Amino acid sequence: MSVIETALAALEAQQAKVKDRSPQWMVAEQLKDICRREPASAELIAQDLDDPAMSIVEAEKKIKARADKNKQGNFACVTPAEAEEILRKFYGLPAPGQAGEPETAARVGFLNLADFLR
Repeated sequence: MSVIETALAALEAQQAKVKDRSPQWMVAEQLKDICRREPASAELIAQDLDDPAMSIVEAEKKIKARADKNKQGNFACVTPAEAEEILRKFYGLPAPGQAGEPETAARVGFLNLADFLR
């Protein structure tokens, strides 16, 4: 099982414990999107989800706190970018585009013959 599949399975297991389309469920959806885009972040998320203090329920509390801070009248929300920022901070994830593997010659389409020499 790949690290992405492991993270997705852990997120889905936590989603099964909350109501469909609840704020906590939506946190898992946003985390699944991050995992699919960033394998390095998926690894961090999979590790953190083993800790009850790092569950999707606890992550949602951080987002709710920001929404409450933004409250205007009876309306409180966060933008998707704010939610992602909060989740990245909560789980210690690098900024988008910073979590990738280093560019290697093979990944950018070059063959380095020195890679085959011992």
